[in-house]
Amino acid sequence: MKIGAPKESASGEARVAMTPASAKDLQKLGYECLVQKGAGEAAGFSDAAYKEAGVSVVSGAALWKDADIVAKVRPPTDAEAKKLSGNQTLISFFYPASNEKLMETAKGQGASVIAMDMVPRISRAQKMDALSSMANIAGYRAVIEAGNNFGRFFTGQVTAAGKVPPAKVLVVGAGVAGLAAIGTSTSLGAITLAFDVRPEVAEQIESMGAEFVYLDFEEEAQDGSATGGYAAVSSPEFAEAQLKKFRELAPDVDIVITTALIPNRDAPILWTKDMVEMMKPGSVIVDLAAERGGNCELTVADEKIVTDNDVTIVGYTDFPSRMAAQSSLLYSNNIRHMMTDLTPEKDGQVAHDMEDDVIRGATITHEGEITWPPPPPKTKAIAAQPKKDKPKELTPEEKRAEEVAAFKKETMTQVTALGFGGALILAVGLV
Repeated sequence: MKIGAPKESASGEARVAMTPASAKDLQKLGYECLVQKGAGEAAGFSDAAYKEAGVSVVSGAALWKDADIVAKVRPPTDAEAKKLSGNQTLISFFYPASNEKLMETAKGQGASVIAMDMVPRISRAQKMDALSSMANIAGYRAVIEAGNNFGRFFTGQVTAAGKVPPAKVLVVGAGVAGLAAIGTSTSLGAITLAFDVRPEVAEQIESMGAEFVYLDFEEEAQDGSATGGYAAVSSPEFAEAQLKKFRELAPDVDIVITTALIPNRDAPILWTKDMVEMMKPGSVIVDLAAERGGNCELTVADEKIVTDNDVTIVGYTDFPSRMAAQSSLLYSNNIRHMMTDLTPEKDGQVAHDMEDDVIRGATITHEGEITWPPPPPKTKAIAAQPKKDKPKELTPEEKRAEEVAAFKKETMTQVTALGFGGALILAVGLV
């Protein structure tokens, strides 16, 4: 079978779903690899590099016609979805909850669609977790972007010209992107504060050299955790306690990086207009939730704005694409691992096993049917273990009797050994 990566059609998208390195791995699984002419150039992968790796460089029309598996980054456009046929499999980000019409189109074409954003968040599927791969890059890039707009050092310095205080960075949300931002910020020497509604991440944050921001809220330990590594909706009282704490921090921090998202909802507003007005001139906010409305009340998606009090708010939604080479390498590896699971015999043939939890969870259309949302994961009940009888607790007298018996046994062993040794020495002397 043939697997192909077309050139991304979304404006400004520089990533590509197949690199020369991943193509070599796919060929080891028995696949013939195709790539659209120029698909990898924006990410630094030339057509010549693909040809050297044994990939056929073809036109876009030929790729959509000939490829049995089409691997993309962004969800397909409606026109691209209509190019699919019943014998094709599409692998890409898809976001089915917000693309129901597109999902219907794919179903109508009879194609199988594997959504990389729907890969279950279980240990076995971590190697295919493209959302985490991209979030890791976004968190790193957010700090670099903040530094580029901040105009001062992250680390403190003492120079002949005077003392330079370190920057103070607040990261809101400690998921994959947040942890990447925390790690980058601390490595650059900034004083890093971090907040998350899941108190269990405090130890992880502190182990990275950052300070966890605690709330004076008695329900904190019970609030905010949800399945799949995401945060849940907070109670109104908890949300108000968050905002109160952020208002206390706003005048003191130089950089704010927000990463908070709730599945299938708009991003929660955590940094309000009055907090922005309280910040020092020259401060920077980088809103990684801009695509879902933003965590900052003033964020404008895909734009960088400067407020009247000289606070820069960065609302870019393409941070992974701004590091296209690294993003493409990681994403293509996620695709390759998915193909490995789809090709258990390594014979270049897709075995779409709907009994496999990972493949079933990520498949949103198959054989002319919509298969999203997936059923709950299978769980195996663990039989109750029979109760073990507790050993009888000995009285002080019984314990003493056991100790005496053990001592006598050990003494007899030593006496026997000494007697045997003496007899042996005597026998040797007689000889």
